Amino acid sequence: MTNHGHYRLSDAGKTVMVQGFVQKKRNLGQLLFIDLRDRTGIIQLAFDADHPLRSEAESLKNESVISATGTIVERSSKNPSIPTGEIELSIDALTVHSKAEQPPMLIQDETDALEETRLKYRYLDLRRPVLQNNLIIRHKIMQAVRSFLNPTGFLEIETPILTRSTPEGARDYVVPSRLYDGDFYALPQSPQIFKQLLMVGGLEKYYQIAKCFRDEDLRKDRQPEFTQIDIETAFLSEDDITAMAEGLVRHIFKEAGEPLADSPFQRLTYLEAMSQYGSDKPDLRFGLTLNDYASLLGDIPLDFIQGKKIKGIHVEGENTALTRKVLDGFKDLIADLNVAFSFIKKEDALSGSLVKHLSDAQSDAINQTLNAGDTLILAIGEKADTALGRIRLALRDQLDLVHDAPHAAAIITDWPMFEYDEETARYYATHHPFTLPKGDLKAIQNHPETLMSHAYDVVINGHEVGGGSLRIHDAQIQEAVFEHLGLSLDEAKERFGFFLDAMRYGVPPHGGIAFGLDRLTMILAHTDNIRDVIAFPKTSSAQDLMSEAPGPISNIQKKELHLK
Repeated sequence: MTNHGHYRLSDAGKTVMVQGFVQKKRNLGQLLFIDLRDRTGIIQLAFDADHPLRSEAESLKNESVISATGTIVERSSKNPSIPTGEIELSIDALTVHSKAEQPPMLIQDETDALEETRLKYRYLDLRRPVLQNNLIIRHKIMQAVRSFLNPTGFLEIETPILTRSTPEGARDYVVPSRLYDGDFYALPQSPQIFKQLLMVGGLEKYYQIAKCFRDEDLRKDRQPEFTQIDIETAFLSEDDITAMAEGLVRHIFKEAGEPLADSPFQRLTYLEAMSQYGSDKPDLRFGLTLNDYASLLGDIPLDFIQGKKIKGIHVEGENTALTRKVLDGFKDLIADLNVAFSFIKKEDALSGSLVKHLSDAQSDAINQTLNAGDTLILAIGEKADTALGRIRLALRDQLDLVHDAPHAAAIITDWPMFEYDEETARYYATHHPFTLPKGDLKAIQNHPETLMSHAYDVVINGHEVGGGSLRIHDAQIQEAVFEHLGLSLDEAKERFGFFLDAMRYGVPPHGGIAFGLDRLTMILAHTDNIRDVIAFPKTSSAQDLMSEAPGPISNIQKKELHLK
């Protein structure tokens, strides 16, 4: 089989066979043209009025599958919009392999089909070049992972899919056991415990392109089953692992045809990222960093300001775009955060609800800071950083600040070990309970809320594409972490007994990182919809419209599985 999208004028005179789907026909009377499509592109087949195969060619419907043999010739009317636009195939033989009915959607990049239709007929949707290109990018990423890790001594090792439920944050997908009445397997949310046990087992360098499953609410960049590039290694430091992670990301982007800038990935601590960008996954492709205005504005005699955190974003020269309607939309964007929102604009003079409350010294300072056409957007309250982080991204989209901007990558380090949830009045592990804290046993027991951890994330263009940590390898520290999370030793043994047992027999210091294959592919495919980079995805309500999963099972199956 030939890849006919690769033929060019330099191939004129060659006799070749091409195979694929009929994209469309054009009947010009004396001439009939068929655009034939395969994964590599389109080539034009030509039939004149007296051609012995003309009537058979005329009967073909779009998406029928054919083979054709003929000679590559120069086209008289060239099409510069496609790579094969200078040639066509003069046909000698034609074979129809399969006739097609009228498809329920247009098979082209700019299809008119709703996403529901595309997912129901995914096998047709996959014929569109844009989706095929996305899956080619995904393939290149997986091959790049292997070509980067294999030469450095990493082993690709599979871990179980049917395992025990060891809750890691999201709900598990569970599978009833036929042999053990009332017992269940769980599908892994990640290979976390198993990859750590591989380190206990002395394998030292492991990776896997692993399927993971989480029963959680979905959005554009989440699916109930997803794929991660999972890496674990023993005896390396945090700096060693993050340097390896940076090298891998660079290799992936190079192999996918979009190399990253040579400058090192920017390093930010969690606290720096939140303070400067209002996000733990900052988009560094544009400026608009957050600044502290408490010292300048904190003594304004208003109750909602005095004694509060005051942060702001200085937007230069965009007053026309930042209309009152747009600014009110920003206010709505942060309505759930209990943060006060305000702004000051400058044209000939300052305007905004706070201006009349400013002292002369404050007015002079702001007048010196702002130029005509500038806007100062302010958030006041404990969650001011988070609020302005949301507004910053809204400004990015509103003002089109990253159009054609190069990729920007960062590594976020020094995450809090624990985070407190007011609803449940308890602490949770910020990453997971096996993360190594930056502190000794006494610190965990006496001041856990102050602990940072040896955790790190890789962020590209505002997307978290990878996260990892050094792991706990001391049983006492692991037990102290479980205790702070509200797990008694008995409960911990019930959930993680086999893992705690393993820690009694010598555990090398180890750590790792996992990258989201789907999110990496999204970035390189320039899409914000995760369903565009997965061959057979689920809907936002976790359904497969094509196979109609989830679906019922028979009463016989229920009886076998001890289900009522």
